[in-house]
Amino acid sequence: MILKAFSCLKKTFIIKRIFFFLFLCGSLIFFANPQSQEASKPVFSVKTEFDVKVPLRDGVFLSADIYRPEEEGKYPAILSLTPYGNHSNPKTAIFFAERGYVFIIVDCRGRHDSEGEFYPLIHEAEDGYDVQEWVGKQPWCDRNIGTIGGSYGGWTQWLPAPLGNPHLKTMIPLVAPPDPFYNIPYQYGALMPTSIFWAFFVNGHSNQNLESLNIDKILKHLPLITMDEALGFKSKVWKDWVSHSRYDDYWKKQSYQDKYHLVKVPILHISGWYDDDQPGTTMNYVGMRKNGGSEEARQNQKLIMGPWPHSVNSTSKLGDIDFGPTAIIDLNNLFLRWYDRWLKGIKNGVDEEPKVDIFVMGENKWRKESDWPLPQTVYTKFYFHSKGSANSLFGDGSLSTSPPKKEPPDTFIYDPENPVPFITSPGFAQIGGPDDYRAIERRDDVLVYTSDFLEEDLEVTGPVVVKLYASSSAKDTDFTAKLLDVFPSGYAMRLCDGIVRARFRESLENPSLIEPGRVYEYTIDCWSTSNLFRKGHRIRVEISSSAFPKFDRNSNTGAPLGTEMKFQKATQTVYHSQIYPSHIILPVIPRKE
Repeated sequence: MILKAFSCLKKTFIIKRIFFFLFLCGSLIFFANPQSQEASKPVFSVKTEFDVKVPLRDGVFLSADIYRPEEEGKYPAILSLTPYGNHSNPKTAIFFAERGYVFIIVDCRGRHDSEGEFYPLIHEAEDGYDVQEWVGKQPWCDRNIGTIGGSYGGWTQWLPAPLGNPHLKTMIPLVAPPDPFYNIPYQYGALMPTSIFWAFFVNGHSNQNLESLNIDKILKHLPLITMDEALGFKSKVWKDWVSHSRYDDYWKKQSYQDKYHLVKVPILHISGWYDDDQPGTTMNYVGMRKNGGSEEARQNQKLIMGPWPHSVNSTSKLGDIDFGPTAIIDLNNLFLRWYDRWLKGIKNGVDEEPKVDIFVMGENKWRKESDWPLPQTVYTKFYFHSKGSANSLFGDGSLSTSPPKKEPPDTFIYDPENPVPFITSPGFAQIGGPDDYRAIERRDDVLVYTSDFLEEDLEVTGPVVVKLYASSSAKDTDFTAKLLDVFPSGYAMRLCDGIVRARFRESLENPSLIEPGRVYEYTIDCWSTSNLFRKGHRIRVEISSSAFPKFDRNSNTGAPLGTEMKFQKATQTVYHSQIYPSHIILPVIPRKE
């Protein structure tokens, strides 16, 4: 079943997935430098203090749970701000307190035991700075602070970082989303309807119960701006999100990726190939390497990308695909090495190692690299071909490195009333995985371009982009792209995908409708992957105009987004000729002999 019944999703499961974004444990083979100084040892008893009130500049008090060595003294601090509850999973906090750190977990403004009203992202910069300032002045702190957190807890690190608190010495953001209009709740102008469930979950001080929701009905509700009411609550946040359907000042005030030059600390970036917030991690690593606010910062960025979902390091198996026993690593010891180096000054060699650790799927092995994107990358164009009938798995679409010459275009009808499904579990904690798309590829509104069987292994590691030449009968529409690894058995495993909303083809700030029948060049960012296409496998690209419910359905009317009540069909034409050479650009990594 493409969309599983939401009623079977237990509240405890959802909460565990959310909390896992912040506190991540596992089991990695840890290779320490034998000449390095020893890591911090678990020699301390732990003292806990709950619901400690932290004052902010506007008089609001946040609630902090503090885990610190019982022995009096000054210690470096590890700080986490979270909307998901500072009382959750204390094991990570105790792990660090036993090793001579003070671990502080703080409820975001308006969440759980903290005062105020929660509104996503608006207060996190100043609130984060104020909490850092308070922690740095406590008698148990040696004035050295590192931050940590996953998902929203990545935002709570990045937003205050440009303010430059002098106590902040390093950060570990896991699965940190990029600026909000580039991923969530919008991805390049396309709204992600499942965001409504997150807005509901964090509505008010306590976590809301999701198990009674009729997810199918809610996701199909129109207009989008009243989805909150269909769900059963009224949300200013949701209405603001839908009302601001372009990258305007509302979103710019919540952004941080234009401020790398103000961030001057070493950062450990962690994400997974199937993390649905993945682009933030790679964008932030590259941005800090190029534009970080100090030479030390630029030189001391570290990137780790595993075969993981949003709950990084939580499983080695996603759906039917098992990435093997080395897929799970020991994150706590990885964190400890990082903090020992940048908070305690222990010379453990972490700053002398290669800057990038990647897990190559297909080969199912970890590999160290000098930078990201990989310097040895050969960006290779794979062109679309057909005789005009690439529709479905049974069509004549093909993929090769040979440029097209004179070929007829492919056409399909995009009907928003019957969108192409995106395979995903319900809710908001994880959007898709290495799923088998053969059933979806039976549809005529999916163009399928497949390579010949590979005669040798081919590694693709890095950012994936589609250049699409297409026209539409509509004033506005969407085009989607997906990269897949086709096994000899026929299993069509999704690797990565993306979308472009036609009105945002040139600018997210100043959208413009398209002229029906006119050919435009569209760039579809499919994010990044690392996959070894084995000998005997095939490379496949899908092109369509919907991926529901990952993205909202474009009405094709050109009406203001979020207010549409009516749909119309659109005739889509995809060109692959000498003049309009539609293709995918794959980051091919030459294999070492």
